[in-house]
Amino acid sequence: MDSPPIRRALISVSDKSGLAELASGLVESGIQIYSTGGTRRHLEEAGLEIRDVAEYTEFPEMMDGRVKTLHPRIFAGILCRHDRDDDMQSLEEHEISSFELVIVNLYPFQETIARPDVTREEAIEQVDIGGPSLVRAAAKNHAFVSILTSPAQYSEVLDEISKNGCTSLALRQRLSAEAFESTARYDRAIADYFAGNPEDGNFPESMAIPLQRKALLRYGENPHQQAALYSRPDEPLAGLVHAEQLNGKELSYNNLLDLDSALHIARSFQQPAVSVIKHNNPCGAAVAENLGDATRKAMAGDPLSAFGSVLGFNRSVDAGAAEILSEPGLFIEAIVAPGFEEKALEILTTIPKWKKNVRLMLVGELGDQQARLQPRHIDGGMLLQVADILPDEPDQWDIVTTARPDESQLSELEFAWQIVRHIKSNAIAICRDQSLVGVGAGQMSRVDSVEIAINKAKILVPGGTGGHDVSEDRVQGAVLSSDAFFPFPDSIHRAADAGVVAIIQPGGSRRDDEVIAACNERGLPMVFTGKRHFKH
Repeated sequence: MDSPPIRRALISVSDKSGLAELASGLVESGIQIYSTGGTRRHLEEAGLEIRDVAEYTEFPEMMDGRVKTLHPRIFAGILCRHDRDDDMQSLEEHEISSFELVIVNLYPFQETIARPDVTREEAIEQVDIGGPSLVRAAAKNHAFVSILTSPAQYSEVLDEISKNGCTSLALRQRLSAEAFESTARYDRAIADYFAGNPEDGNFPESMAIPLQRKALLRYGENPHQQAALYSRPDEPLAGLVHAEQLNGKELSYNNLLDLDSALHIARSFQQPAVSVIKHNNPCGAAVAENLGDATRKAMAGDPLSAFGSVLGFNRSVDAGAAEILSEPGLFIEAIVAPGFEEKALEILTTIPKWKKNVRLMLVGELGDQQARLQPRHIDGGMLLQVADILPDEPDQWDIVTTARPDESQLSELEFAWQIVRHIKSNAIAICRDQSLVGVGAGQMSRVDSVEIAINKAKILVPGGTGGHDVSEDRVQGAVLSSDAFFPFPDSIHRAADAGVVAIIQPGGSRRDDEVIAACNERGLPMVFTGKRHFKH
């Protein structure tokens, strides 16, 4: 059924985006508007004639606006069933007007608690009472009432009203579902807030993660799998979900996973940093005094794997970095960065052969904030943990060997330790000159990961003496990091044989003494961090 003609609208909103335009259209359609407090003043400043709710109910706003719409004349006008004679007779007896359109969005509770300095008192004052009540009443009575809870709905509803003087039942049903969804998310956020902070280990008995669909994807990990991207409104962080795509083909599911990993690595460094990702593991990463040097070092980490890779930057991509990426023989799938300088954008979209396809993702200023919680779905449920983002504290590390690392080696070990936390376990990183040169990832045996990392660090360099390719053994003089303890000394001996000069690992094995003895035997300094960085 169609609704009765819309004669009156009740408006009470926190987010006033597009409100004046909507209200103007309603007035042009002959609809009388009732409103409260700040919303009424906003509309009156736009030159619209608005009826004050307090005047209509003959009951003033109280307690700094805590009480303003909670009145029988308001709720009876929303909840009346227009096809029931007794309901309509009750309205007439009590001189109550019906509301066929209700426009409400709620206090910004989620945005308020997202502020790092928010107080509990501030959070409490952003718990909306009247708003959810109005939304639920209108949504319940959607057979006769249209409920708008988001500015994104304004255009469609106004178009129907302008054409027909009312809205269709199909539209009202959809608006009702969206309304109940909005109050559910809102109440869930409040419940989670008062239940305790999972970041502090206070995991509540139940919780929900609010998600809003942002885009449909071409497919998932494989072409036969459908997929979509959802955003979390309670996580206003600089990242891929809210990034602007400046160039290139549509993003795939795998692109997004790799871009997220690339950005996560790059943003973990203070110096200009570049990461190179392939299949969700780094195949190159580096820091340097400038972005161009960092780019060249990162791309040289594993040149073979870097073909068709995804890159992350912690600085705006400049012309120097763009020129390196545009050199013949390279192929880049996607780049994510806080920004792209105008010249860099010109180079990347005009020079390389892949210029039309490369996805350029602009995320804006990164800041210091990162996601604090990590959910991971398993069949029938979900795992939730505090993210591994706490900074390491080198001054608390323990040098457990007779040999001690010099300042240069210690700097390399710090870089290697920061990198290894981003590699899938069992993880081994071989690093030299503040760059990743060998990776062993995802193996069932740690010594196998060591072997793979060593082999990756030995590369062929094209165009050597006489124009012939030459082998470069980058393990010589490099350092090695391990995300977890060595269960046996075999990895130590293999690393020493290959040319590794220092090792960093968490420690904590029952055979730590044997591992330390192996390092002392080979003259290798080894540092225990006391903290594991497994990425399972």
